[in-house]
Amino acid sequence: MNHFHVWKFNRFKRWILVTVLAFFTAMVLWVNENGALSVFSKEETAAITKGNSDEPNIALTFNISWGEEKVHDILKQLEKHNVQATFFVSGEWAERHPTILEDISEGNHELGMLGYRYKSYIDQDLEQVRKDLLNAREVFNKLGYEDIELLRPPNGHFDEEILNLAKEMNFQVIHWNINPNDWENPGTQVIVDNVMKNTKNGDIILMHASDSVKQTSDALETILPGLKNKGLQFVTITELLNQAHAESEIVE
Repeated sequence: MNHFHVWKFNRFKRWILVTVLAFFTAMVLWVNENGALSVFSKEETAAITKGNSDEPNIALTFNISWGEEKVHDILKQLEKHNVQATFFVSGEWAERHPTILEDISEGNHELGMLGYRYKSYIDQDLEQVRKDLLNAREVFNKLGYEDIELLRPPNGHFDEEILNLAKEMNFQVIHWNINPNDWENPGTQVIVDNVMKNTKNGDIILMHASDSVKQTSDALETILPGLKNKGLQFVTITELLNQAHAESEIVE
């Protein structure tokens, strides 16, 4: 009788173990199927929004899609304060202003792209987006800027399909987490206060260098030395990404 109870108990334990393993396997398959909680899915549907919070490095980025006047004042401020930035420019703008693109590159600033035409990717079908990215890549290659891998979708609009397409085409999508909305020209001091108050380790700052901005250059006169005085160091996006623990925004 004792042997019978032991055998029955051992069989019961095996049944529990098999049930638990089956449940765990089913959960893993479901997770990977739906993209939730999956490390691989996160990598496929992520845009970088922030660098390492443990390091005092920050990335200053500028978008340019039209105009040729305000960018020069911004470049002068960056040179004056010995700051490297990353410029995201549209292919259409690059075609029209190759000399300014050279000025940006010669200032040791990094280049990323905003696609070819500055039109929201959410408003286009996926093949239109692919064509736009191919056109942009061709333009930059012809201008001598090959292997540009940093992409900021126009208007910062993207979804899971766009992120997966970007990954397929070997682009890394770069978003931001500090945005003073300088293109709205809310006031020089408003821009300064927003950036100075909110910027911390690892942050990616979005600003603009198109001709719509009227106050950005003056704001930089205070922001650039001010952030340095807070112990923060300006680096390019690539340098920020090379640090461990860069944070991503997951598309839901």
